[in-house]
Amino acid sequence: MAEIAITGTGIVSALGTDTVDFHNRMLAGETAIKAAPWADEVEGRDAWHASAEAFNPGDWMDRRIEDGTDLFAQFTLAAADQALRQAGIGELDSLRTAVVNGTSIGGVRAVMKAQYALDTAGPDAVPRKTMIQIWPNMAAAQIAMRYGLHGPSLTVTTACASSLDAIGTAARLIERGEADVAIAGGTEGGLSLADGSRDGGFVPVMFHTANLYGMEAPSHDPNRAMLPFDIKRSGIVTGEGAGVLILERAAHAKARGAQILGYLRGYGSLADGFHPSSPEPSGIWEARAMELALGDADMAAGDIGALIAHATGTPKGDTAEIRAINKVHGGKVHPGRGLPVASIKGHIGHSGASSGAMAIITGLLGMAEDRFIHIANTDEPDPEAEFDIVHGQPRKMKCRCLQVNSFGFGGQNASVVLTRD
Repeated sequence: MAEIAITGTGIVSALGTDTVDFHNRMLAGETAIKAAPWADEVEGRDAWHASAEAFNPGDWMDRRIEDGTDLFAQFTLAAADQALRQAGIGELDSLRTAVVNGTSIGGVRAVMKAQYALDTAGPDAVPRKTMIQIWPNMAAAQIAMRYGLHGPSLTVTTACASSLDAIGTAARLIERGEADVAIAGGTEGGLSLADGSRDGGFVPVMFHTANLYGMEAPSHDPNRAMLPFDIKRSGIVTGEGAGVLILERAAHAKARGAQILGYLRGYGSLADGFHPSSPEPSGIWEARAMELALGDADMAAGDIGALIAHATGTPKGDTAEIRAINKVHGGKVHPGRGLPVASIKGHIGHSGASSGAMAIITGLLGMAEDRFIHIANTDEPDPEAEFDIVHGQPRKMKCRCLQVNSFGFGGQNASVVLTRD
């Protein structure tokens, strides 16, 4: 891969709307998983969610934009604003700036709410802007409209791999000379109101479908509801938010004197081709995506200093990823304690399409200060792992080169390699 600099980051998450605050709260072991706003609708079990409670649309956009967008696009606008301010680009070249955004479900929340309004109050209650709220491309489109951009505007929908695929696609656009700068990342819209509260009697059907499909953890304790790489793992907790990066051709960033936060060195993506929701059990294709990212970076597995795994806390998903990491980064490659590996999902639940970008953001901040995050709440690491599962507390360590994984339903496997310099 050509030298691609990262010069800005932005976030909306269940741990705040500031990247440094998000990272510090991760290091402190804070867990944002709480009772879902619709918990009283569920009988015989607990209902958990990780909401972006600190997000207020009015802080980031006027009422006209707020009324015409679903939360997934609002989250992206806020994260992009942060990232561009950090990047310090005075004026974007409208023809040489790309926007590539990833999302799993786009404006599904708007559809669910409109159907609820129709069923409970009739046609006059349906929001008239529902049609422009639902399209998955509207997050990228809103960024282009806000900044007057006319370069490539693309939306990637590869389930929970979406943000890594969006970032990798954006890097390829820069590599091919189609753009000098890209606003890239991923977003997953909220199922509740922006402040995490309940919207009248509305209960999102997606919460119930996840439960019926066996995805949700049955824990009675929010701190035990999502346990990545733990032998007691039993399922996911749904989260939300957005993560956005500013990517630039390195020469472009250096010419304008930008502060470079890190470099995107490699990207790999492929199809698992096995099952709609379960990964191939041996992890062979997840491993192959990791190997492709390493090859694109012209690096060997031994060059990697740490890895932020997808690690959602599901029995089958984590087992396949453990085997994949064993294959690529097992003890023989990283002798001694093994490669340090963590996941962000014990802290913030599974934020879907945005999770890969969020992992990159905390990874970049950690490399800058020689600290690596730990997996919140996990306390009995799976013994099948031939690597060092970082849990209990963050690790004080130097890391020049970081790998990040994202794997999604449908067998969407993506991995990236980053360096500090």
